[in-house]
Amino acid sequence: MKKEDKRVVINLEYEIKCSPNLLFNYLSTSTGLQEWFAKKVNNKKNGEFEFEFEGGSISKAILIKNIPNKLVRFQWENAPKDEFLELEIIVDELTDDVAIKITEYCSETEKRELEELWHAQIDGLKHALGS
Repeated sequence: MKKEDKRVVINLEYEIKCSPNLLFNYLSTSTGLQEWFAKKVNNKKNGEFEFEFEGGSISKAILIKNIPNKLVRFQWENAPKDEFLELEIIVDELTDDVAIKITEYCSETEKRELEELWHAQIDGLKHALGS
């Protein structure tokens, strides 16, 4: 495998000014995800989601883990079985500050582009939340 093809994990964390309950709705439902993550989101049966992004590309994922008000994990169709997209809500025990932690996998060459995409996506999430 060439060095540029190496898969890496990215972990990003962003402070979000809202309740964990409200934030979870934006991370776990098709309506909420459609507000900031994708142009159109359909929740099919058995936890299957279909995401339509700007430009018309469509990606499918299965919701493989769902802990209410805490975490969602999606397995992208055609992705290696040990890779996923995880959106975790973190609440600071002392200050009650809320943050979202994003874990995703990409090739080494896509890392910077994916991080920039997440910065833009989170700006959209904050706007949708009014935070």
